[in-house]
Amino acid sequence: MKTFLVGGAVRDELLGVPFDERDWVVVGSTPEQMLAAGFQQVGKDFPVFLHPISKEEYALARTERKKGVGYTGFEVHADADVTLEQDLSRRDLTINAIAKSESGDVFDPYQGREDIERRVLRHVSPAFVEDPLRVLRVARFAARYARLGFTVAKPTMQLMSQIVAADELQTLSAERVWRETEKALATESPEVFFQVLQGCGALNVLFPELQALFGVPQSAVSHPEIDCGVHSLMVLQQASLLSKDTAVRYAALVHDLGKAVTAADHLPHHPGHEKATLPLLLALQQRIKVPNRHAQLAQVVARWHTTLHGLKGQDSENILSMLTELGVFRQGGWLEEFVLCCEADSRGRSGFENQAYPQAGQLKDLAARCCRVTAAALIADGVEGKAVGEALRHQRLAVIDSFLAALK
Repeated sequence: MKTFLVGGAVRDELLGVPFDERDWVVVGSTPEQMLAAGFQQVGKDFPVFLHPISKEEYALARTERKKGVGYTGFEVHADADVTLEQDLSRRDLTINAIAKSESGDVFDPYQGREDIERRVLRHVSPAFVEDPLRVLRVARFAARYARLGFTVAKPTMQLMSQIVAADELQTLSAERVWRETEKALATESPEVFFQVLQGCGALNVLFPELQALFGVPQSAVSHPEIDCGVHSLMVLQQASLLSKDTAVRYAALVHDLGKAVTAADHLPHHPGHEKATLPLLLALQQRIKVPNRHAQLAQVVARWHTTLHGLKGQDSENILSMLTELGVFRQGGWLEEFVLCCEADSRGRSGFENQAYPQAGQLKDLAARCCRVTAAALIADGVEGKAVGEALRHQRLAVIDSFLAALK
């Protein structure tokens, strides 16, 4: 019985980046021996055990044989006769197929260290095509390590395209698609995830609403990058610089989906794209099970981002409606997240990346002023019943009117 450190811990150690989890593979053992040694079995599809002290995962070396469709259609063989090289051969990328013995010796049968030096994400074997989840995983690794110069090898991209063409992505559960997407949104270069998916045709399958934006023009005056899809990825990039919150990043990415359905005779302008975005967001949310917090923020940003952009020219009624929907008059509103998304939208344009966005501070100031008008103060002044709500509204509108007048 021999144990080897495998996967992400070995990869990240070689890359010189921090890692939190360690996974182990056990060669030459059986489930019975593991249980006798005090390990706790947790795997259902194949034997995975928790160490009795460290609680780290130890998996028996195993092989897999494709017997059905999708990423769950595998027959697993885990026994004492499975070698370390056989176990590593079933992994997705060469940089994830490196093992390290307890004595520190590195076992690298598929040249993962060479690919780390070359900064390339390359599949281990042709069996890569058997698991459609690998399309998302490779795109996520590309986003995670883009800052280090990693790119996807052309032959690997070809296999990813082959998986897409075989309709294997349709077998992925909505929950699994979102899980990989959220992990990608949390990386330093989340836009790369969607670029890689587009490159192999997967974006059109998993995120057709986003794919539809590419090739749709915008006014070159306000959008020198012109292409709506390019703009959306630039906004995501800017959002990742402003916030680590994946809800902010998601909302920034999808805020303009409605531009894909603008009538041709209106182009390159997009009147009403805010409202047109909402049903597309709903379709996307339902299809890949977007969490409520992410979905709700995305809807608020889609509906109101242009209102904040043109704050000086708005009327007080519209601004009060926006503040109310942002939840500034209750606990747990969206004000902070909303202004970050709007700032990312403003900066996510060619040549505007470093431009100031004063509207963010202006809206926060205005919201604070409006919040100082309270029902309690009105009641103390003798206002009663239904008149309280109406008086509250009129005083807040007066605050907004005064604020806008000062801006102009």
